[in-house]
Amino acid sequence: MKVVLVTAIVFLVNLVFGYWRAGTRRFSLQWIGAIHIPVPIAIGLRLWLLGWNWFLLPVFVVDFALGQYTGSRTHKVIENRGCIKPGSWLIGDLFRLCRARFEEVPTADSD
Repeated sequence: MKVVLVTAIVFLVNLVFGYWRAGTRRFSLQWIGAIHIPVPIAIGLRLWLLGWNWFLLPVFVVDFALGQYTGSRTHKVIENRGCIKPGSWLIGDLFRLCRARFEEVPTADSD
């Protein structure tokens, strides 16, 4: 159960950082930070909750990459839809996207 919890947290952390990375210029300081800042978080969670286990290392490497990729794709999807101009913070952009969706809903009076 702890393995599932830690992989989910690592995925979600990397989702946010992958979203941030997609909105930055490649090889810039922010781009490098978006890739490397989650590494100590992932290692710390893994050591704290699971201990050191070489068997799980490939699982966490794939989890890390999938989180980064999914965050990047999320940024591109929001950007291509054109509802809002995506920023660098996933949570804020999701709130803005929801607010934009509710404002577009036609009311019965607008017929």
